[in-house]
Amino acid sequence: MSGEGSYFTEAVETMDRGDLDALIEERIRYTVNFASEHSPFYRQWFREHKIDAASIRSHEDLRELPIISGQTIREHQPPETSEFQFKSLDWREIFTLHETSGTSGTPKAFFLSWADWQRYAEKYAQIFVSQGFGPGDRVVVCASYGMNVGANTMTLAAQKIGMTIIPEGKCAFPLRIIHSYKPTGLVGSVFKLLRLARRLQVAHIRPPDSSVERLVVGGESFAEESRAYLAELWGCPVYNTYGSTEGTMCGECSELKGLHVPEDMVHLDVYDPHLADFVPEGECGRIVLTTLLPVGEKCGTLLLNYDTEDTTVVLSRDRCACGRTHLRIMTPQREAETFWVAETPFNRVDVERGVFQRENMEYLTGEYEAFLYGGDDMGETTMRVSVECFDPEKCDRNVVEEHFLKAFFQYKQRLAEAHAEGTFNLVFNFVGPQDLELYRVTGRPKRLVDRR
Repeated sequence: MSGEGSYFTEAVETMDRGDLDALIEERIRYTVNFASEHSPFYRQWFREHKIDAASIRSHEDLRELPIISGQTIREHQPPETSEFQFKSLDWREIFTLHETSGTSGTPKAFFLSWADWQRYAEKYAQIFVSQGFGPGDRVVVCASYGMNVGANTMTLAAQKIGMTIIPEGKCAFPLRIIHSYKPTGLVGSVFKLLRLARRLQVAHIRPPDSSVERLVVGGESFAEESRAYLAELWGCPVYNTYGSTEGTMCGECSELKGLHVPEDMVHLDVYDPHLADFVPEGECGRIVLTTLLPVGEKCGTLLLNYDTEDTTVVLSRDRCACGRTHLRIMTPQREAETFWVAETPFNRVDVERGVFQRENMEYLTGEYEAFLYGGDDMGETTMRVSVECFDPEKCDRNVVEEHFLKAFFQYKQRLAEAHAEGTFNLVFNFVGPQDLELYRVTGRPKRLVDRR
């Protein structure tokens, strides 16, 4: 299984599109029927919407079902209801339970059986192998082993492949881990892996001279410019993954041309809530996912047409150069990190793209934060961008500002016009190491904050 061009489950990953679509529709039928029989929420939901579960037989039929949201889940669990209505199995069959972060209200509860974990692990094993990992690899996981499922999923996937996991949980581990165990891979966020590279450099160790052969970035979207800089610092490829407690485990293969979706286990569609319809292929919209169960299997929590509130674009359903036929999507972005100015949306990733212009990285560490002030009632909006410098006194501020503005406005013509008109102002703040506000915040920092 090790190396590029290999597969974890070759028969499924390389299945012809016609056969794959037939498998998907078989699993849609079974999953919808399982939901109607075992999920208290869906049993009532089908009844209220006058839906005959047996009539849902294809991808097109699935699209006709109403869409649910995270709020739907919260409204059907304690304290709103006496029972967890999305729990589809008896407690005796639930292996673990998990909660989302709860940043937008009561945490959503999810229930996983051991079979659920096996399916999650299979999805991630497919991703790892597609990135060239195999037996004998040693991977440091710098992700939480708490209520999130990501780190545990990777650990179970490693067991299936024959990899060794070093479960650090955080990226602040002692550098002796690198010296002693010679890991071949690291999993973490862009910024965790940047900081680790800096620590190695301070210790007079060039990251490319270490044992690390691959980096896997997960947990948040990022700019291609930050990926390129990270790859340059470490001297190795950087792979992107996207996952959620709900079960969407997607990942780039060695071709780096979009994230493969494990279509045999999760159905992904793209929806425009403003137009209240699914978008044509190639257009941006919100990810809507449906759990797909193999015939005869069970599930602790399943979801039909669930709006993740993350946005993406379906790039291709054609066979990838790696040989896989599972569809590929663009790196998802969180809609909660998207803001509007001058009738134009922009995301945290757009700000990150401006920061990580290669010319800027002679002066910047890559750490940044941005805040929006003002509002339409004041007639103008100001965005203050704070960037961390190696040495603020030696930073060429004109170079940084020039390259940031060029990159930020490259695909935002209306924003560029608003900036020229003086209704959208950008103010740059250059600070020294550890002087950003985010260093004083506990938990995952928000790098783009709307204070209007």
